Amino acid sequence: MSSTVDIDALPKVMGDDGEFHATDEAVDLSGTTIEAWAALLFFWALGLTVFYQFFTRYVMNDSASWTEEIARYLLISTVFVGAAIGVAKNNHIQVDFFYRFMPRWLGRAMALLTDVMRIAFLGAAVVLTWQMMQKMGSYKMTIVDLPMNLVYGVCLAGFAGMFLRALWVARIHWQRGYSVLERPESTMEDR
Repeated sequence: MSSTVDIDALPKVMGDDGEFHATDEAVDLSGTTIEAWAALLFFWALGLTVFYQFFTRYVMNDSASWTEEIARYLLISTVFVGAAIGVAKNNHIQVDFFYRFMPRWLGRAMALLTDVMRIAFLGAAVVLTWQMMQKMGSYKMTIVDLPMNLVYGVCLAGFAGMFLRALWVARIHWQRGYSVLERPESTMEDR
């Protein structure tokens, strides 16, 4: 069975002059959060560090030893700060299968419990990271003579950002009366 496609109904990509004509939408960065800018900064620093490592190793044939360690810490920083973006968008991995079969009141109670447990976990992570930083004291990085608490400080900031965003998400769930677990088709922008 063959199907026919109306070519005239498709979007026109080529102009009558035979040239490709496309226009981009205006870029709007007004909704970009502070954690997104921080994650972008860490990501670019990571990219530049890895490029420098590649350049010194394969072009100069004299690898910079510090790049391996700093790249690892920049990757950790990107992940921890970027995780706050995932909490804010409420798009971390979740199982909503059982919510389809639960009574509405039970699904609502479970969603509220999920929000409370997420807040408690992230709050505990902030406290435990702070305590670990206190015990680390003046411990230094392996190759670079910088305090290891710089890395753990970024992890602490990431956990604190996730904690604050989890509070914000829980407040939105409470105000609108449902969460994404109860209505998987919803997003954080739905109000």
